[in-house]
Amino acid sequence: MKIAILTSGILPIPAVQGGAVENLVDFLLEYNEAHQLHDITVYSVWHPDVEQHQALQAKANHYIYIKVNTLWGRLMKKCYQLTHHNGYYHYSIEYFLHKAIRHIRRQHYDVILLENRPGYALKLKGKTNARLVYHLHNEKLTAESKCGKALYDAASLIITVSDYIKSRVLTINPQDTKTTTVYNGIELSAFSAHHPSPTLRKELGIAAGDFVMLFSGRVTEEKGILELIEAMTLLKDHQHIKLLVIGSSFYGNATNEDHFIKKLKEKANALKERILFTGFVPYVRMPDYLRMADVAVIPSVWDDPFPTTVLEAQATGLPIITTRRGGIPEEITDKNAILLNTDRHFTENLAFAILNLYEHPEKRKQMSEAALEHSRYYNKERYAQDFFKTIGSLNSCVQQDTLINN
Repeated sequence: MKIAILTSGILPIPAVQGGAVENLVDFLLEYNEAHQLHDITVYSVWHPDVEQHQALQAKANHYIYIKVNTLWGRLMKKCYQLTHHNGYYHYSIEYFLHKAIRHIRRQHYDVILLENRPGYALKLKGKTNARLVYHLHNEKLTAESKCGKALYDAASLIITVSDYIKSRVLTINPQDTKTTTVYNGIELSAFSAHHPSPTLRKELGIAAGDFVMLFSGRVTEEKGILELIEAMTLLKDHQHIKLLVIGSSFYGNATNEDHFIKKLKEKANALKERILFTGFVPYVRMPDYLRMADVAVIPSVWDDPFPTTVLEAQATGLPIITTRRGGIPEEITDKNAILLNTDRHFTENLAFAILNLYEHPEKRKQMSEAALEHSRYYNKERYAQDFFKTIGSLNSCVQQDTLINN
């Protein structure tokens, strides 16, 4: 098939600036090039680092770049904003789509894949005969979504990253038959459980006998970091329990401290000897930090769709403490993770779970082995294979329609 991929309009492909969705697109393109399955054209924002990337030498994959952040691109975006109103997305994204459609109208694609941007379908109507496929990573299409029913009807196929996200799509049509789940994958070899680096522990001031919990992700209210720090206060008598917080934090990163950040800072300062904030860590360094931890804590208090932090922790062989929210329960088993409810006893139960693993190293060992075993399913090759198999189902539908019409 001839396939176009319309990306988010924010980060480039290849994923030279990171991005979970962008990395997943890279996995698909890598698999497609290796197996020469489809003729794929990717529409992406431009970035200077893509110019010499080896992915651009592919035979099956092609890249169309739209310059939205150059001086000229910013000027054109502003002009677009002045002349186009009531767009579905921010004007910068709408401008990216506008430029992409100008190229798409001159092509013939069998399928256009919309990466987490179902709203693109409104502008694509009447501009192409291609079948539209949505790849939803978040709650972007529900009964409460703007133009939700129209967007749902425009799709030939909807691929979700978890059954939780699928259930949200089904609020539009409970009898839905065109939505399916394809679980994400990661580069397992990058997170394999090698021996941790003693140098990194020393750099961070972590003693050999310390018990290290690792939190990674955005330091925001919905990620449950405040509850985790409050749980640490309940464990004040256990000085060897340390918390390592990896990700954008208020230490030098926040410009406007809101009530949550101020409250978080107050809680953290009271435990400053036991809580270490690293700030942003490049993705390629994440395996090193995971390997030096004893437990991964992912205390999301919102319906997290399918966080890759869970997959990465499993692949490193870490026992996990997390919550029954969103798609998280679909990623783990009761053998490698402790699942908690985010009710009024959440903080106390979080502290109890931490203490339980701290005091039972044999349980951590069993959970670690289970994590490594379970992680094998979430490899990038399985992900890409399942994804393209699902896309291929559109061909079967076309063939069936042809037989019926004849």
